[in-house]
Formats: sequence, C-alpha cells, structure tokens
Amino acid sequence: MSVSSNTQSKLPVRVPFWAQILAGLVLGVLLGWLARSQDLSWLVTTLEKVGGTFIGLLKLAVAPLVFFAILVSITNLRKVNNAARLASRTLLWFMVTSLIAVAIGLVIGLVTNPGAGTGLTPADGKAPEKTGSWIDFLTGIVPTDVITPFTELNVLQIVFMAAVAGIAALQLGEKAQPILTLSESVLELLQKALWWVIRLAPLGTVGLIGNAIATYGWNLIGKYATFTADIYVGCLIVLFGVYPALLATAAKVNPVQFFKGAWPAIQLAFVSRSSVGTMPLTQKVTERLGVPKEYASFAVPFGATTKMDGCAAIYPAIAAIFVAQIFDVPLGVGDYLLIAFVSVVGSAATAGLTGATVMLTLTLSTLGLPMEGVGLLLAIDPILDMIRTATNVAGQALIPVVVSAREGLLDREKYDTVASAPIDADEPRVAVAA
Repeated sequence: MSVSSNTQSKLPVRVPFWAQILAGLVLGVLLGWLARSQDLSWLVTTLEKVGGTFIGLLKLAVAPLVFFAILVSITNLRKVNNAARLASRTLLWFMVTSLIAVAIGLVIGLVTNPGAGTGLTPADGKAPEKTGSWIDFLTGIVPTDVITPFTELNVLQIVFMAAVAGIAALQLGEKAQPILTLSESVLELLQKALWWVIRLAPLGTVGLIGNAIATYGWNLIGKYATFTADIYVGCLIVLFGVYPALLATAAKVNPVQFFKGAWPAIQLAFVSRSSVGTMPLTQKVTERLGVPKEYASFAVPFGATTKMDGCAAIYPAIAAIFVAQIFDVPLGVGDYLLIAFVSVVGSAATAGLTGATVMLTLTLSTLGLPMEGVGLLLAIDPILDMIRTATNVAGQALIPVVVSAREGLLDREKYDTVASAPIDADEPRVAVAA
C-alpha cells in the first residue's frame, strides 16, 4: 500500500495552459516592477527581448497561415449544407455585435468625457507617418503583385488573394483537388509549428507584461486614466455582459460553459495582442465547444481578419470622442453615426494584427479630426491593446457558436461537457512533479 501511494505521489501533475499564462502574468508584473523601481536597465532589455522574440515568432507564420487558412476554409464550405446561408449569417452576426459594441463605446465616451481634465493639449500630439483613408482601404484590397503582400505583411491583400484562390478552386472542382490537398497539408504544418510557438506563451507573457510595466509604469497612465478605464470597462461589458446575453438568448446555451472552453484563447490573445497569432488556438476551442470543424475552419479565420469588437468598435468610438475633446472639436449625431458606419464596414482594416492604428486613423479621417490625435494615444496603446484583442478573440469564438446553435449544427452535448475534456493532445500543458 505504501509503495503504491509513493508511486502515485510521483506522477506528474498537468498544469493547464491558463494557469501557465497566469503565472507568467504575475511573474512579469513582479519583474517589471523590480526593473522599474531599481532602475535595472539590463532586466528591462531582457524582458523586451523575450517579449519581442515571442511576438516575432508569432508574426513569422502570419502571412502563409492567413493565406492557406482562408483558402482551405472557403473550400471546406463545400462540405457543409447551406454554406451560403451559414456565411451570410456569420457576417450578419459580425455586424450586429459590432454595432452593439460601438454603441457601448459611444455611450461610455459621452458619459465620462475621457479627454477632459487630462492636461494634454494638441501640442502633445504627433501625426503618424501612415494614415488610413477610405480610398487607401478600398484600393489597398487589391495587390499589385503576389509577393509584396507577404513581405510587407498586408493581411487584407493576403485575404483577398486567398479568397480569390478559394473561389477559383471551388469552380474548378476535382481539377483543383491536388492543390487543395497540398494546401491542407501546408496549413497543418503551419499550425503545428505555431503550436510550438504558443507553448512558449507563458515565457512570452513574462517578457511582454514585464516590459510594459517597466517601460510605462503608472505615471504615464495617470494622464490617460479615464480613457484607459473607459476602454477596459467597455471591453469587459461586451465580454461579460453582451456576449453571455447573446449566448443565453440567441443560442440558448450556458454562457459559463463558453468561457470555460474559450478561456485559453482569450488569455493568449490578451498577452500576444494578435488575433491571427491566436487563430489556431481559437479554432481549437471553437471546435471544442461543439461547432462543426468544417464550419469552424471557415468562421474563425474569417473572424480573425474581420471581427474586431475591441479594436474596431469600442476603441475607435471612445478614441474619437477623446481626440475631439482634446482638440475642442464638437461632434454631432451625424458624426456618431459615421463612427458606427466605420466600425462595421472598416473593421477588416485592422486585419488581426497587433495594434489598431489603421482603424483609428480611418475613423479620425472620416470625421475630419486631426491626425495628431493618434500620437496622443500611441504612448499607451500596448496596454489598451491587450483587452481589445482579448475581446476580439472572444467574439471570434462566440459567433460560430451562436450561428451553429441557431442553425441546429451545434453539438450541445459536447458544449455542455467542455470543462471536463482537454482540447486534445496538442493543448499546451506542462508537467510538474507531485
């Protein structure tokens, strides 16, 4: 009996991915605080290198991952009944939730007046080198060659080329099967490689969070306290208010189960600040929640490049009000309607990458607000981008659940038991001695 007990005590204990990320967050905060309080430049540099290397590895696979994911996802729709209906319903729910999110952002901005009492002036702003406009957005969709979008990481153009290739493959039918087989194999290879990078997320968390604390501290945030709070409150309302309400009413499922299943992806998104980098994990958790693989393989990549409730709805709404108040530019009802329009139509401009500067410049240019307002917000953008991206990814997992539930495709038994089942053997875990 004692031998058996002793053997059992030495069995490894699996530490869940969310616990690894949480440990990285705590350690990162402590190291960042230590580096800043003790003025340890070597530690700041180390944290910056660790975090930068992790993000660099994520971005390394972004271009080919997006291309093959979109191509394969479009061709996979042929395996789904009522594919056109599913695609249209997905897009419709993307738009509905974006409208709700932008409305919440506008209400919060109008109630709190984030630009008042900051001490900031127009002189503190600096126009960005690159800005977004509707002309750039519309003409920028179509690439001039097939190489530049990959070398310059223009995700919107990559999505366009992948969509064209996918639709062409559908039209060719069996003749395109060798290309589709190759594309599926390449996609599997890329996702496997990205899983290895995702396993490094706890270490990357230490560097990213530690560097943010060491670099920004709390002094800079003080000037942006109301604005920062507005972004976090708005995103949290959408995350834990709007999304659960939609799950309970539109999908008629238990919202708690959704967060149990989707939490690893939401957590990774918070740290990595990249919807596309999180995409393989988002797709895993979406399938884990009972969404059919064929539909999830379309909806998640589509959402990772177009569904941005945090970056493209809440953030530009509050940011536009903030900039208008700093520059003393009055906004009317027509301006608020324009913000909603930009948020719904222009969200693809964010393209699932770290940061939402393009979307912000697109919004400001549409309203005729000074581009110098962007410079005011870049200083604290990494801190804001964490909660924005977490909200984005939660929405990207939510909509496939809602649509598949309403269309009778959701495996409800799988959804209801999601907490007791690991994602699969590839789920990032670490073993420790018990």
